Parts: sequence; C-alpha cells; structure tokens
Amino acid sequence: MRDAAVLVPLVDRPDGMTLLLTQRTAHLTAHAGQISFPGGGVEPEDADAEATALRETEEEVGLPRHRVEIIGRLDTYVTRTGFRVVPVVALVRPPFILNPDPYEVADVFEVPLAFILDPAARRRESREWKGALRHFWAFPYQDRYIWGATAGMLVNFCDLLAGHGETAVPGEVA
Repeated sequence: MRDAAVLVPLVDRPDGMTLLLTQRTAHLTAHAGQISFPGGGVEPEDADAEATALRETEEEVGLPRHRVEIIGRLDTYVTRTGFRVVPVVALVRPPFILNPDPYEVADVFEVPLAFILDPAARRRESREWKGALRHFWAFPYQDRYIWGATAGMLVNFCDLLAGHGETAVPGEVA
C-alpha cells in the first residue's frame, strides 16, 4: 500500500459553500481523465497527511497554503489500486488565483456543496472490471462524472455530517 493524502477543499463563497475538484489529464497512466481531489503520495519530508495534502494541492493547482484552514480528516480510504488515502478537510478563503499544473490537471472546477449533500445526487452503480462486478458511488454533475474513490470519500463526508457514520465501503473501485 502506498500512503497518500488529498485535500477536500470547501470554498467559502458568498452565495454558498462549494467543493473544489480537479479533472486529471487524459495522458496520465493512473486514473486518466477522472475527477479527483487535489492530492497525492506522501513524501519523506511530509510531517503528516495535512502536510502532504497542502503540498500536493499547491503543486497541482497552485492554491496558496495561507488561503487554507485545515478543519479535520475523514476516514482513511483504501483503493483497489493500492493507495491508503487520508482525506483532509479544509476551508478555503477567497479570493485566490489558481495555477494548475498542465501535466497533471486538465481542469479545476467547483461544485455547490448543497448538491453534494443532497442524498438524491448520489447513485450506487456497478460495472464489470477485470472480470468481476464492482459497485461504487457516483455523483453525476452537469457534464461531469464524479465516481470511485472521490465519490466514496464524498459519501463518507456527507454521512459524517448527517451523523450516520461510515456507509461508503472503502476500496470498492478507484
């Protein structure tokens, strides 16, 4: 297992809280084109998951650390692709200018938090993958398809806010 951390960035907008997400570039070997949180692998110089999430977010999208206030962690999420991911939840204070790394990030966008928190927005889906039927969460949003590990972490986030505990099954499909 490779340790990793992602930032779950909640942007405090005047017209409502949003969630900042990235779309990975199509040429990457892992999870190409998928919607994800900014983040990545733990490096030896990272003091903890928060340090990893902040460093990776700054590298991927150029979000300055001084605009980010860490507020907690979600449950660790284990992917089928061999990552043990710590989701670090943070408040992001506008204004900020993003500078995405064009090698890793095809797009950066925001989704209204109200959409994510609406139970009707999430779907339980399944597909055959490598000869087995896999079940996963998905949040179709406009022309975006948020699924797999990112959606699983979002379901965990929603359920924790609602006081239901963990209902996302870590590691289903990533």
